[in-house]
Amino acid sequence: MDGDVRVYKNVCPRNCYNTCAMLSHVVNGKLIKVEGEPWHGYTQGRLCAKGYAYSRYVYSPERLRYPMRQYPRGSGNWVRITWEEAFSIIGAKILELNHRYGSNLPLAYNKCSGNVGFLHYATEGMFNSFGSHTKLKGNPCMAAGLDAIMYSSGEGKGPDPEAMSGSKLIVLWGANPAWTAVHQLNFINQAREKGAEFVVIDPVYTPTAATADHYIQIQPGTDGLLALGIAKVLIEEGRYDPSFLAEHVEGWESFQGYLKEKVTLEEVQNVSGVAEKTVRMLADLYGKCDPVANWSGYGLQRYPNGGQNIRAIYALCALTGNLGKVGGGFYYFHPSTESFPLHLLNHQGPNDGLVSRSIDINYYPSQALALVDPPVKFLWIAGRNPLSQDQEVSNWSRLLAELELVVTVDLFMTKTCDMSDLVLPVASHFEEIDINVSYWHHWLALNEKAIAPYYEAKSDLEIAQQLTRRLNELQPGFSNFPFERTPEEWIGMEFTPEVLELYGLSSWRDLAEAPAKLRVGNNPWADFAFKTKTGKFELFSKEAKENNLPALPRFSAKSSDPSFPLRLLTPQSIASIHSQDWSSKWIGSEESEDVVKLNPLDAVQREIQNGDNVRIYNALGSVTKKAILNPEILQGLIIIYQGGKDPVNSLLSGLSADMGKNYSGGEGAAFYNAFVDVEKMVRR
Repeated sequence: MDGDVRVYKNVCPRNCYNTCAMLSHVVNGKLIKVEGEPWHGYTQGRLCAKGYAYSRYVYSPERLRYPMRQYPRGSGNWVRITWEEAFSIIGAKILELNHRYGSNLPLAYNKCSGNVGFLHYATEGMFNSFGSHTKLKGNPCMAAGLDAIMYSSGEGKGPDPEAMSGSKLIVLWGANPAWTAVHQLNFINQAREKGAEFVVIDPVYTPTAATADHYIQIQPGTDGLLALGIAKVLIEEGRYDPSFLAEHVEGWESFQGYLKEKVTLEEVQNVSGVAEKTVRMLADLYGKCDPVANWSGYGLQRYPNGGQNIRAIYALCALTGNLGKVGGGFYYFHPSTESFPLHLLNHQGPNDGLVSRSIDINYYPSQALALVDPPVKFLWIAGRNPLSQDQEVSNWSRLLAELELVVTVDLFMTKTCDMSDLVLPVASHFEEIDINVSYWHHWLALNEKAIAPYYEAKSDLEIAQQLTRRLNELQPGFSNFPFERTPEEWIGMEFTPEVLELYGLSSWRDLAEAPAKLRVGNNPWADFAFKTKTGKFELFSKEAKENNLPALPRFSAKSSDPSFPLRLLTPQSIASIHSQDWSSKWIGSEESEDVVKLNPLDAVQREIQNGDNVRIYNALGSVTKKAILNPEILQGLIIIYQGGKDPVNSLLSGLSADMGKNYSGGEGAAFYNAFVDVEKMVRR
């Protein structure tokens, strides 16, 4: 049997920090085992539990096998159709709308990061090939934080996370790598073995917090105020480098004056819930440890003041001299794809004399409904499950009622698939070739095709190729998408001489031997040449002021609705990624998306006992869950994990974060500004 085993290189394409390199063992065309690839310098031969469960994912009986058509939409009356029929139905509708409205503006797509890779940009390339249409803008994950970073340093490059092994102090602001970035714990632990202090600041007592030297339980959305309080103590004690600030930081005097006049440790304690003595302890750690690594998770920028939270923590890095220092710096996001030409994403369609429209992904249905000349009538959904994840659930229902054709491309029958006309089965990453990079670490890896597609599944690229071919058969010249180009040719086009030099490659095919690491830019700001207009790190940002934002990092508290006194947080479960939960049964996790966790004092006030079925509600909607009482949950806070049979997104506020437009094109979503109440369900 050993002689029949073939081993292929794959890369996990989920929306995750790790982007793990893996080795897939195949016997007689069947995937039998997945393990980590030892030559990858970040993941180092290890996977998370979800990664080891991939063999279950690939052969899940719940995977979509064939193209399916539902009529009427939402009825559950599904019939199997052929790919030829699917392409003909889609092609006929695209052309009919084009003739009816005289343009392709009624055609829209909604696609994001549920299944990533360079060749998955085929969806955008296909729509670009139609000419002007209705595009997507914005970022559902990190938009406010990205803007904050751009206002401060002009560019959002992240340090090499492997360098965290040399840190003397590591501070995690709202990050939980034990569940969401397990490989980073390896480098954190290396630093701790050499004497580094480890601090976790989080409203939730996470598994990562349980391992920290210091756990600071903070009120949600007040991280920025705590950072300003730490900065105030450092300034009062003179524990900063005035020459560095004078030479490399813009707005130092204004920032110093603001902290002196407007920020008090009493306010920090009262608002954030962090005692003054703890603020001073943190300031002492920042003052005596060198270098200091700050890692800001994405949750703390999902508030109406989310961008300011990030700017304040980033300012603390500048104040303590931890910019451009190996083992120090600000960890948030690394834009690895920006080094590549991204030919599929940037494919240019014909010039039809019109301008494409854009819809913000965070407010998609309301903005789509507002388009009337012409209206949106056709929607293509890929790499997303908006009916489980997005805000504006009621507007999604309205939009779906007005659309004439909804096509969803997925591996499983999701809630979004349930409300589609056509569902197309897409290949897993084991069934296609691709290239992948991470938004966290600095490694590039090849994803080989290891097995044949599951039943009739096709890759996003193959779907785009065959649909555009069919469109041109129905109306010659309608699309200029190069449907004859092979996946290998698309990949080869990404590896310009500049990219090859960056990764030390002679050809992209070198990646069949081992992954490659970025050779330059692993320590941004080592030269202090910031990409702002002043060339300095900007505590005072004129650009922010011009965009009607505070020029300095400031804290502003947002009041809650007294009718709904409990704040809702929706973090990731250990066994899922957003609503993707293929590994939950395999892992056997007790952390379920179908429970609500709350403080026992909040439960007593509502006559709720552990294990009761409860209704969580606000003015937008309601969901039902099983109550789990946990004294580690802050009073006034409840936690529901994402996904599940009764997803929590119907309760989200729909409010915007304070930033996002500058970098991503759309405001970030204030997912964590949702307020609810809970009541025990009584049988009648």
